[in-house]
Amino acid sequence: MADRVPLLLDTDIGSDIDDAVCLTYLLAEPRCELLGVTTVTGRPRRRAMLADAVCRAAGRPGVPVRSGCERPLLVQQRQPEAPQAEVLPRWEHRDEFAPSEAVEFLRRTIRERPGEITLLTVGPLTNAGLLFAVDPEAASLLGRLVMMGGCYFEEGRGEWNTSGDPLSSQLVFSAQVPELLAYGLDVTTRCTMPADQCRERFRGGPFELVREMAEVWFRRRDRITFHDPLAAACIFEPDICRYRAGTVRVDLERGEEFGLTLFDEAEDGPHRVACDVDEERFFGRFFEVTSVFGP
Repeated sequence: MADRVPLLLDTDIGSDIDDAVCLTYLLAEPRCELLGVTTVTGRPRRRAMLADAVCRAAGRPGVPVRSGCERPLLVQQRQPEAPQAEVLPRWEHRDEFAPSEAVEFLRRTIRERPGEITLLTVGPLTNAGLLFAVDPEAASLLGRLVMMGGCYFEEGRGEWNTSGDPLSSQLVFSAQVPELLAYGLDVTTRCTMPADQCRERFRGGPFELVREMAEVWFRRRDRITFHDPLAAACIFEPDICRYRAGTVRVDLERGEEFGLTLFDEAEDGPHRVACDVDEERFFGRFFEVTSVFGP
């Protein structure tokens, strides 16, 4: 398919269930050329096993999966475990992942295809921040960077991915990326589905595994918020959302706003952040794409 998008996914799969849902969507999306998956934050090798298991359940064992950074830069780790990994004994997956391979894998892959690749980050930004720190040119060699992260129009509200590693987040927002699009809590929290409806609709292929992983999530939650799948779907259908342009920075002062994303709106700003979403269109697109896995 001529218009396929070469894409790298950086994820903290294994904590919030929406990462696994996002990966399932990308494996079904016919316009996605999934070049690899990298994992980040606590127990990254266990998270890599989960990503590999989802790929195998989708019939895609050849998707490269690399384990990444385990700890954020300069701040305390907030998610040391990967609770959904408890399902791994029941699913085929690769067990051996070398530590800390993600940054080099991202760097090498981006340099092999300059100007082409979309990097989608849906976890803390440690891998991406370190990538741009050790190889600043890699940012300019991307086609674009798309992230689920931040909160831009609700004052004082933090978001897990950007505040989980504030220094790395600032490294990403200050990098010379040709295009940066951010999907924050302003829009993602509007895309939710109750647990019983998710159980009913997650059927076939990798959804069988995702449904098991979701049961771990449902012990403490009664619904799934499709944070990461929204960012993924908008890569291919960007007008699911509306956007505002400006500059995003991260508060690095150790006060009450430490780690918050701060948005200065400007028509010529280097960043675009989602400000509105058509939830019905998103869910329609999501389940249309993933219907390939069947009931």
